[in-house]
Amino acid sequence: MQTKNLFELKGKTAIVTGGGNGIGKACCEILASHGANVVVSDLKVEDAQSVVDGVKADGGKAIAVSCNVTKDEELMNLVNTAVQSFGGVHILVNNAGGGGAGRESPYKITLEDFAWVFQLNVFSAWRLSQLCAPEMEKSGYGSIINITSMSSINKSPNISAYASSKAALNHMTANLAFDYGPHGIRVNAVGPGATKTAALAKVLTPEIESKMLQGTPIKRLGEVEDISGAVLFFAAPISEWVSGQVLFVNGGGVQTLD
Repeated sequence: MQTKNLFELKGKTAIVTGGGNGIGKACCEILASHGANVVVSDLKVEDAQSVVDGVKADGGKAIAVSCNVTKDEELMNLVNTAVQSFGGVHILVNNAGGGGAGRESPYKITLEDFAWVFQLNVFSAWRLSQLCAPEMEKSGYGSIINITSMSSINKSPNISAYASSKAALNHMTANLAFDYGPHGIRVNAVGPGATKTAALAKVLTPEIESKMLQGTPIKRLGEVEDISGAVLFFAAPISEWVSGQVLFVNGGGVQTLD
């Protein structure tokens, strides 16, 4: 392999869920900048289209697709649209997710609330991987990247649904690597630490940030580009012998809300 081709994604198609904002947007932009055709999936199609417009303005190729990842028919439509538009699927970034991080008191949330977090964070990623795998095998190149979280290994109050779903995603990543590896598909995960997104901004205070940085050797919070750089590594040929791994991108430390 020539060094210049280690990050080359020209001719490859990437699906990014939750691609309209934050980490998902940054992933779309960096993958497109390295030559990938990007399918920007988001619940808010207008946000996805805004990302597409930016990618195209920079000379890249992208399309926007409205998708609620908890609905199977919309997941199937997402993959079919990618194949029809670009001829195949090579890269999948399971970024869409959520939960009531810091607001999941077991005294207040319901079983339905708990189950919904797993539907959003785990079941959708498993199903979309299942739908994309045959297309990846057909193309001869496959990389699935799940966006997990430091909460998957931290211990904090009022976050039992979100944290356990992300822990499940870590273990699912390792197991699917065994299932899909013989078919030429790598499965890895990126676990962000505290990253400056709209979601974090809703709960971040100067006091919380100061406490987070006390346990962080690199004395700043993460930027979305820090996370997308790790995603690029897993998406590109440079990591062709890396699978079943979780890469935590956290400034070398631990950041929690408590």
